[in-house]
Amino acid sequence: MFAVVRTGGKQYRVAAGDKIVVEKIDGVAGAQIALTDILFAGADGVAQGIAGLTVAAEIIAQAKAEKIIVFKKKRRHNYRRKNGHRQQHTILKILSVGTEEDKASAKKAAAPKTTPKVETEAAPVSAVPVQNTPAEAVTPAVAATEKE
Repeated sequence: MFAVVRTGGKQYRVAAGDKIVVEKIDGVAGAQIALTDILFAGADGVAQGIAGLTVAAEIIAQAKAEKIIVFKKKRRHNYRRKNGHRQQHTILKILSVGTEEDKASAKKAAAPKTTPKVETEAAPVSAVPVQNTPAEAVTPAVAATEKE
């Protein structure tokens, strides 16, 4: 199944597993996002309805495009300006194209069945009594300095 999505003022034809470069989208690498502005969808040469359709994508990286030189000049006025510009963009990997129900059923099927962990109670640590030393047990040198 494929879909045509709009992001950053441009349109992209995407299918599961595709990698696309789009205008900057907020997020960190590894975050998953949903592209909801879908213009068209199809499968096997037949158009599909777009109601409830979403495209799940993962942000691979935030990057910059190659530098573009902006040079302005007005002849006979000694006016020259040179600037550079690097457009920021986001690299996305399309995870799936489908409805929310399809994704929910896929997650349930793919989720491994785990047994709940049984917490065992740890044996109590025996408290060691602190032995108080009597005042007479203090060394005579220390006792002599304390009395003075």
